[in-house]
Amino acid sequence: MNFVPSRASAIENLNKFVENNLSDYSRLRNFDFGPKNRSNISCLSPYITHGIISELELIKKSLSKFSFLKNEKFIQEVLWRTYWKGWLELRPNVWTDYLNELKKIREDFKDNANYKNAIEGKTDIECFNQWVKELKENNYLHNHARMWFASIWIFTLDLPWQLGAEVFMKHLYDGDAAANTLGWRWVAGIQTQGKNYLASEWNIKKFTNNRFSNIKLNENAPSKISSKTYAASKLEFNNPQNFKEKNLLIFDNSLSFEISDFNNLKFKKIFLISNKNENRIIKLSEKLIKFKSKLIEDQKKRLEEKSINSEIIDLSEIQNINESSYGLYPTVGENLDFININDLKIEFLYRKLDQFSWQYCNKGFFNFKNYIPKIITTFN
Repeated sequence: MNFVPSRASAIENLNKFVENNLSDYSRLRNFDFGPKNRSNISCLSPYITHGIISELELIKKSLSKFSFLKNEKFIQEVLWRTYWKGWLELRPNVWTDYLNELKKIREDFKDNANYKNAIEGKTDIECFNQWVKELKENNYLHNHARMWFASIWIFTLDLPWQLGAEVFMKHLYDGDAAANTLGWRWVAGIQTQGKNYLASEWNIKKFTNNRFSNIKLNENAPSKISSKTYAASKLEFNNPQNFKEKNLLIFDNSLSFEISDFNNLKFKKIFLISNKNENRIIKLSEKLIKFKSKLIEDQKKRLEEKSINSEIIDLSEIQNINESSYGLYPTVGENLDFININDLKIEFLYRKLDQFSWQYCNKGFFNFKNYIPKIITTFN
């Protein structure tokens, strides 16, 4: 597992996957063969999360190799993140409530021995301990392992899902507020009320090729219960009608300006925004902070090659920019929280893919899935 923090590496990995491994994706994608063999999955999510490559790039590349029918499962998985983000955009209070709950639970569990053993990988469950080690060493876990991990955390170790979501956000190279928070809520059974995900011994053994023993789990736990419900807001994500020459702010979810919908517009200066732990409620690991910093530096280098005036600044320094600015929309998360809390006046620019897709995120993914052919037709 080696995620080189550059767009060049992301494109190289994409091309290799499509050429060599895409054909077997649907058949093999659920198998976790371990960190030394990831040929059955793309491992591109850390780059997608940071906007190094876009969902549309992946989809177009895959469709240049195989038909939609042969690619359907891969395309659905790519657009899961688009869906999760849209779902959260329509219900931003889910994220706010999560952070508020986390602050209290974190304090309640700071001396809890069960929690400490879990985050240190010192439980009685071999596979879970291995995934903790893998998460910290590689900053990545197979998607199926993430589901097993979360289920064991919640239903066998009996720990709050909010703390588990924090652990993932702290370490995962591809962690984002939407996919991570909503994924943990889904496993717990509060995202889709009453429908939890329970990891089982036979499922883990089958899809890890019997790599683990000593898998004694609580396989009959009921769903967690939440009294909170969240109705979808009727929000609109509109771009300015008349663009003016202003500064542009780019956050760590949009780090390939050259493939953005706005790369043909002229800006006075581009500011690349780095968000260190000082402004975060969830403190990221040193490796993750470094990964983000390297990706930002790589974007700056590419902008310089195109003679585009740019500068890397800290999130807190936005307040020192005297002129009004546009910002590539950072989506619900800690960057947007800082902007809102400090009442910073930024005019956001939304991706066409998000503007079109998020209207279909008011219900569950199976409803969204029906619109995927329409999304692809619109943008391909």
